[in-house]
Amino acid sequence: MLRHKPPLSSLLLPFLLLFSAAATTTSISKQFKEAPKFYNAPECPQTHIDTDDVDRQTDTLDTDPDSAVHVAMTLDATYIRGSMAAIFSVLQHSSCPQNIVFHFVTSASSDASLLRATISTSFPYLKFKLYPFNDYFVAGLISTSIRSALDCPLNYARSYLANILPLHVRKVVYLDSDLVLVDDIAKLASTPLGDDSVLAAPEYCNANFTFYFTPTFWSNPSLSLTFANRKACYFNTGVMVIDLDRWRTGDYTRKIEEWMELQKRMRIYELGSLPPFLLVFAGNIAPVDHRWNQHGLGGDNFRGLCRDLHPGPVSLLHWSGKGKPWVRLDAERPCPLDALWAPYDLLKPPFSFDC
Repeated sequence: MLRHKPPLSSLLLPFLLLFSAAATTTSISKQFKEAPKFYNAPECPQTHIDTDDVDRQTDTLDTDPDSAVHVAMTLDATYIRGSMAAIFSVLQHSSCPQNIVFHFVTSASSDASLLRATISTSFPYLKFKLYPFNDYFVAGLISTSIRSALDCPLNYARSYLANILPLHVRKVVYLDSDLVLVDDIAKLASTPLGDDSVLAAPEYCNANFTFYFTPTFWSNPSLSLTFANRKACYFNTGVMVIDLDRWRTGDYTRKIEEWMELQKRMRIYELGSLPPFLLVFAGNIAPVDHRWNQHGLGGDNFRGLCRDLHPGPVSLLHWSGKGKPWVRLDAERPCPLDALWAPYDLLKPPFSFDC
């Protein structure tokens, strides 16, 4: 009886797969350039951040809340290029970059080690921590919206920041991944919230507020009365200053979930995670100058056409909408304002990857 030796390729397959996975992790983390290190100005307050307490080494991140600026963002492989540019822009324009602490919320199913390596490679000095977000918290509450990207569970993580971040983080600036700052984030972080506001964001009272909810909502008297005695205006949830202590005290995550549960029973809105925020907070937020969210640069949710800046000064450029600057630049079909994002792009040019 003849016995055939297995081909060499089948013997090597397990090793090839292992090598391929390791190479993928290494190559992705090396696709981005290392950003320069930025230092504090002499007048910056001292922080009590122990360099041994960052995510790369331990599970704790202790900071002095009075001297640190806490920034929360979601992080995933799809938007990692935008996130890298956003981080770079925050640091470059900060007067006290060494006082900034980043809190990255990632899907529990994502490759956290790859994301951590990518951030650490480009920002080896960055103070940050990764937090897993279990999709089951929200997956059963999500209703389909007008754009599939809005239905990603991680898009709802901003509603759970008060539960995810440590209790000593009492105030946080939440930022989307498709934006860049051209001003000092400390100015935004210092926005006064007054005696009882939970969050602050730029409001746009000229927008048609009825557009954000369905006729079913407005035709139901008990629902439409939600905004009675409130001067409710649209605000974009991609840039917010949040008092986490007040959020926790008021159990606002539960209030948002209640509206999402109602949405599963009767369709009262179409735009993903935004309408529940409007239902809970619109008309009761602290104001922020419009310069801190020049939003809509990604066009609408259907075609992503080019748009101009809103009138007035600019501190933050936000490509909300379907079109993202890195996608349009790669396709060689950029919008004029995409040139303002390009200087913060840390992706290495083609053929420059390390061997």
